[in-house]
Amino acid sequence: MGIEKTSCACGEVVSEEKLMERVDEVLREYREKPGALIPVLQITQGIFGYLPVPALKRISLGLNKPFSEVAGVVGFYSFFSTVPRGKHVIRVCMGTACYVRGAKNVLDAVKEALDVDVGQTTPDRMFTLEVARCFGACGLAPAVCIDNEVHQRVRPNKVDMLLDQYRS
Repeated sequence: MGIEKTSCACGEVVSEEKLMERVDEVLREYREKPGALIPVLQITQGIFGYLPVPALKRISLGLNKPFSEVAGVVGFYSFFSTVPRGKHVIRVCMGTACYVRGAKNVLDAVKEALDVDVGQTTPDRMFTLEVARCFGACGLAPAVCIDNEVHQRVRPNKVDMLLDQYRS
């Protein structure tokens, strides 16, 4: 590791060493608790904004679990990310109702507006684009979820206006 400067999820620029110190505090708190792995991963992702490999190794050692188990949990749950994510996560629903009502065109419009593909983050780390299967808003399809807010009946020609609400 070293003293590489990085941005934490809060946007503050701090050293990786300081962020790892926060992870160590979390590990001390959760070390003896059963089922600690997922909460520790969630908190660590909150600290970094994603789960870098050095943090996963620290968690593996701190919880006395094989690295393969820690990495396996991270790979299984879509909530976890091993690459930096944007400040805002955009999920376009591609479930049946949304797809039939034009979600593919909405997804294409978002990709074009942000100049990224699914799974990518804009260079300014403002947006990450993902797809999802269903938000439970089928009657108001197509749906797009930005952070935790579901936008319904989204039209491709309104995508720029929608994104503008999150750009500031």
